[in-house]
Formats: sequence, structure tokens, C-alpha cells
Amino acid sequence: MPNPNRGACGFQSSEFEQEYERPSKSEMKRQVNALQELGAALIAEPRDRVKRVPMPEDVRDAILECQLITNHEGRRRQLQYVGKKMRTLDEAEVAAIQQAIDSWKGLSKADTNAMHALERRREKLLTDDKILTTLLAENPELDAQHLRTLIRNARKEQAESKPPKAYREIFQILKQVEAKKTKAKAADAAAAADAQDDEEDDE
Repeated sequence: MPNPNRGACGFQSSEFEQEYERPSKSEMKRQVNALQELGAALIAEPRDRVKRVPMPEDVRDAILECQLITNHEGRRRQLQYVGKKMRTLDEAEVAAIQQAIDSWKGLSKADTNAMHALERRREKLLTDDKILTTLLAENPELDAQHLRTLIRNARKEQAESKPPKAYREIFQILKQVEAKKTKAKAADAAAAADAQDDEEDDE
């Protein structure tokens, strides 16, 4: 005989609430946390970047104000306020902010790849003397004797587990070389563009 306290399907309505209410609250909490993290990610970015992100002015102002607060407790309260403001955004606004952050990560990824390439070149310098010969031939302005000393010291640092002072200096030299190449390429591209413009003007 069916229990009169149960519905026609044999379950109390409170059992349905107990079963489905908890996941709903969990989902809401995840959404709140995601928006809070999105706000924190914006706070961590340079101000000029934040100013270019499409979002309501009051949300942007809350983020920019948080960036200026140095007091720990004051910053914590402002961060919570930013999270509250983020929850006023609609799906399209959140998607636009996420897209902007993803594009910045793409730039960071490119920077990371460039750094890894420099690290690999440094490792080759330490293991293959021919790499140094090639580097000096491509960049005659480099101090060959200084580089050889750094490489020798870096090998010694690794062998004796010493602080990587020379190892880091080699990386900085390689970084400067790469920056010079990038600047030269940009200058060549600009010169080529100017030459093309001059040709078009002559026509």
C-alpha cells in the first residue's frame, strides 16, 4: 500500500529537493569562483590592457581601483567587490573578457616558446663548441674571450652544483642577440615597406 506521505511515484518531494538542490548549488559556486578568478586575472594584468577590454565602466573602474590598493585587507575586500561586479555581467560580456585574456595567453605562449628556444641554444653552447663558432660568426660584435670564459664557468657550475651565475649571463647574452635580430628584421621590413610606397608614388 502506498505511503500517504509520498507522492504518486513513491518519493517525497523533499527527497527530490535533496537530490537535485546540492548539484545546483555546486554549479552556482563553480560559476561564482570562475568569475572571481576572471576578475583576479584582469587585476594581475597591466592597466593599459585592462582599459582596452570591452566591459561595463563600473566593472573596469572596480578592477583599476583594486590594482592601486596595496593594503592587504583593503585589497582583499576590493577583490571581493570585483567578484560581485563580475557577477553582474551577462554571458556575452564574460565571453568577450575571456577572449581577451586568451589572446594575451597566446602572446605569453609565444614568449615562452622563444625563451625555451634560447635555453636550448644555451645547452648546445655548453655541449658543442661548433655552436659558439657559429654564434661568433653571425655576431662578430660579441666578445669571444668573454663568452668562452662564461661557457667554461657554466660547465664548472653544473659539475660542482654551484649557483648558475655564468649560466644565467649566457642566457642574457643570447637574449640580447635575439632582440637585436628582431629589431633588425623590423627595420628591414619597415624599409621595404617605405621603398614599396615610394615606387607606388612614382607610378
